[in-house]
Amino acid sequence: MHLIDQRLLGIGILFLLAMLVVVKRFTTGSILDKPKGSFLVQLVNVFNLFFLLVVNPAAAVLLVTRRLALIDFARVTIHPPWLLLAFEIIGLLIYVLGFLLMAWALIALGRNYQLGGSSPRSEDRLVEASPYRLIRHPMYTSALSISLGLTFLVQSWVFLGVFAIYLVLILLLVPLEEEGLRKAFAEAYASYRQKTRKLVPFIF
Repeated sequence: MHLIDQRLLGIGILFLLAMLVVVKRFTTGSILDKPKGSFLVQLVNVFNLFFLLVVNPAAAVLLVTRRLALIDFARVTIHPPWLLLAFEIIGLLIYVLGFLLMAWALIALGRNYQLGGSSPRSEDRLVEASPYRLIRHPMYTSALSISLGLTFLVQSWVFLGVFAIYLVLILLLVPLEEEGLRKAFAEAYASYRQKTRKLVPFIF
């Protein structure tokens, strides 16, 4: 049982995905980028693309057709109704904020955008404005927000497992990415790192 209409939720997810594709195309000049680099870098980026371009649309279609509950063997039943409503409202807020943060970060990066874990190119500059003023990796924060938000919305252990895998992969990748940034931008990055948090503003 869902208190938020499943069809509207599915349509909303598809709309947010379409919005993100448009933003990425116009800000970075591309829609899909081929993962490259070390095994970990490629694994994280393939997982990210799979989650955004396969898992989210599939969940949306299953919500629109009201079939998600029929095939999700790991769905959690939450009682009482007020707690279920709280889960769904919190999930919706986290989910939408994740997409908005990702779009904001893409706009801030512009042509400096590269897939996660890539070393900066010679023409790239260190972006410290917009969401990067508060956190160093808003793209990762947004991906985790989208994953966690979807978990709350569908109340499934499967989606919680996806979020946990995502979190582990990102925590493994961040140090590698920061090492590349440190080498490329030296003191400028060291100073920027002291003023910001990794993934969560003012906390972590």
